[in-house]
Amino acid sequence: MMRSRANIAVMLVVVVSLFVITSPVQAANYMSRDHLVVDLRHGVDWLRCSVGQVWNGTECKGDIVRLNHEDIKIAVKQAGEQLGGTWRLPNLEELEDLLCKSCKRPLIDPEMFPGTESEPYWTGEQNGLSTRHYFSVNFFNGWVYGRFLPTRPLAVRLVRDRH
Repeated sequence: MMRSRANIAVMLVVVVSLFVITSPVQAANYMSRDHLVVDLRHGVDWLRCSVGQVWNGTECKGDIVRLNHEDIKIAVKQAGEQLGGTWRLPNLEELEDLLCKSCKRPLIDPEMFPGTESEPYWTGEQNGLSTRHYFSVNFFNGWVYGRFLPTRPLAVRLVRDRH
């Protein structure tokens, strides 16, 4: 009887520690590889830095460039030419899953995505109720907006599907 209580106590400590150790939800779903973050859940590669910034091996340097959807087409083409692959804007689920509610602002894992601004970032997903508008995810407050016209310049983080 005493031994089974001890076993239960040890198991409880292990289970509780698993929840504490895997801090941001992302820990098990993401792996960093130089200028990329591999998203195991969605099967995509993220650019570690926002558009306008450059990964120097330890951090993102430079200023974020805010783009409208016309300018994003140019950035996507340039990313493909310079980095290979077919880059795109993330869909709403992909970008929203980067939110880290337990992180300080910006609400994203700062080790995986350093230099992220606390502001809305574009998705490539149109708002089905108002098709002139696109969704964005705000890393200041964690809210999703579906009210921005594609002509508005917002921050951008590109993604590509893994092969």
